[in-house]
Amino acid sequence: MKDGRTHLAHKAEQAVDLETGALVAVTLQDADQGDTTTIIETAIAAAEQIEDAQAEMQAPQPLAEIIADKGYHSNQIMIELEAVGLRSYVAEPDRGRRDWSEEPAARTLVYANRRRIRGARGRRLMRQRGERIERSFGHLYDTGGMRRTYLRGHTNILKRLLIHAGGFNLGLVMRHLIGSGTPRGLQDRSAIVITTLMMLLRAPRRWLVAISAWHPLMAAVHWFPSPITTTGYSSAATTYTTGC
Repeated sequence: MKDGRTHLAHKAEQAVDLETGALVAVTLQDADQGDTTTIIETAIAAAEQIEDAQAEMQAPQPLAEIIADKGYHSNQIMIELEAVGLRSYVAEPDRGRRDWSEEPAARTLVYANRRRIRGARGRRLMRQRGERIERSFGHLYDTGGMRRTYLRGHTNILKRLLIHAGGFNLGLVMRHLIGSGTPRGLQDRSAIVITTLMMLLRAPRRWLVAISAWHPLMAAVHWFPSPITTTGYSSAATTYTTGC
């Protein structure tokens, strides 16, 4: 880590639909991987999930736009997002006066992204990104106790993350259908439980997802049988990439 300590750390990255707040994709990488490296895997996972969710629709709408914080900004990311047809709203760090002599192809794309994030829609989307992303992080890692996990290996930790993400999305669906997203909140609303069987077919729309990462997700190796337990230790969230 930046202060010299060593932790077995993992970076959980999420893609969130800005319209509904639902988790579209959850990925897990080594914490020493930079955001500009891991965004590709998360963007691919989000696009695949969106495609699967609309498999039965006659006119599916693919992933069209991505919004992210400044940790994901680089010339190469702008080029790659443009190459796959994704419109970017990525916050740009202050790098001072830029020299484009070595990367002239990125100049137009970086300037276009800068113009978008400075517009009225870009500023609104940035505010929504902070609201939607931080809310899901709070539910999964603070309230859900996933800051620490006694599991070994990316596969096992990712399975646990997907279970938490599924519970988060299920709460959104229940709150939309019956007004309560938790069993305790449902105690006083038993008369309308039957409405959960109703499904509404919505019109196609453009997909806009926000991607962000949680630094760090610590894994404490448990050398005893049945390591399926989690603890909810409280610690301040950091905003840097940690060593693995």
